[in-house]
Amino acid sequence: MEDVLQHLKNLGFTDLEAKCLHVLAVSGTQTGYEIAKGLGVSRSNVYAALQKLAEKGAVLTSHGEPTVYQSVPIEEIGERMEAELQASIRYVKEHLPKQETHMSEYFSLEGETRVIERIRSELRKAKEEAFCDLSPEEAKLLRDDIREVSAHGVRVIVMPTRDAGAGFYPFARKRGDGLKGQQGRKFAILIDRKLAIIGTRGVEDPTVAMITEHPAMVELLYNHFCSSVVLQELQQDMGTKLEDKYGKNFKKIIQKQIDGKVPEPKKTDEGKVVALKLHSGNEIAGELGHIDAGVSGREIMSDENAKEDKPKPEQGKLEEGEVVQGKNEQEKVEQGKSGQGKRKKKK
Repeated sequence: MEDVLQHLKNLGFTDLEAKCLHVLAVSGTQTGYEIAKGLGVSRSNVYAALQKLAEKGAVLTSHGEPTVYQSVPIEEIGERMEAELQASIRYVKEHLPKQETHMSEYFSLEGETRVIERIRSELRKAKEEAFCDLSPEEAKLLRDDIREVSAHGVRVIVMPTRDAGAGFYPFARKRGDGLKGQQGRKFAILIDRKLAIIGTRGVEDPTVAMITEHPAMVELLYNHFCSSVVLQELQQDMGTKLEDKYGKNFKKIIQKQIDGKVPEPKKTDEGKVVALKLHSGNEIAGELGHIDAGVSGREIMSDENAKEDKPKPEQGKLEEGEVVQGKNEQEKVEQGKSGQGKRKKKK
């Protein structure tokens, strides 16, 4: 009953009008006194509600004493209301002043229904292309909408996520984990290189989104999609060559250009690689521990066992970090050592 009453109110009926309609639909016909007694409401309020229902064409009234009320079939009510609504929409479209809308400001949306419905509405407006960076959950939710847009000739590109094992995400955390204090899966949509939608959805926090046509945000998001597309294709074509040279997800480049330090593996035992830690809290550097637990440079320098087991380099071969001296330089060093030995003997 509560659901029926709620939907009747959604159609424009007041709470009491919806209850009167429900009573008449169940009983067939009743007087105003009987309806008021059954609902436990004053008769004056019930009679006022019945009068409004009669004006809306939702109930029929008799001319006898006492007056009897009967509900009009809901199919008839629905058809009348639908016709009136369509007529009002057509009139408003024709006579309401039209202005070109440009969302140069940053507008916020909150709530699952509002955000998802707005995304679907904007997707349907796409004319040429739609770039979507979605987690699997959001891709599944918007699957039918994306297919419908694509069927109308719009080019749709859905970016793979880190969860799918592709793409380029320099943060060490998994996609969706978020920064400290933030929750939810992140999504980004760019429509016709004009409208940007960015937000989060899921977990415990409410679904929120930001929507704008500001050129700075549109360009930033467009560059993000272009970079991701280029890197994805490079990864597919080059395979492990890129990972061998630049590290997984190009982390060596990130560490050199962003972190300012490039940790170099130190060999301590055959077949064992230890990755140097950078400073504490460095998420990207922490990823290097996937080969072996990271240790600091000081710990490596104090590892006497590693020094003792360190094999001597063969002639003609150099270890990492060893400097090659020229022949003249080597002779000077040897002569200096010889001279020091002679001076000690004279003393």
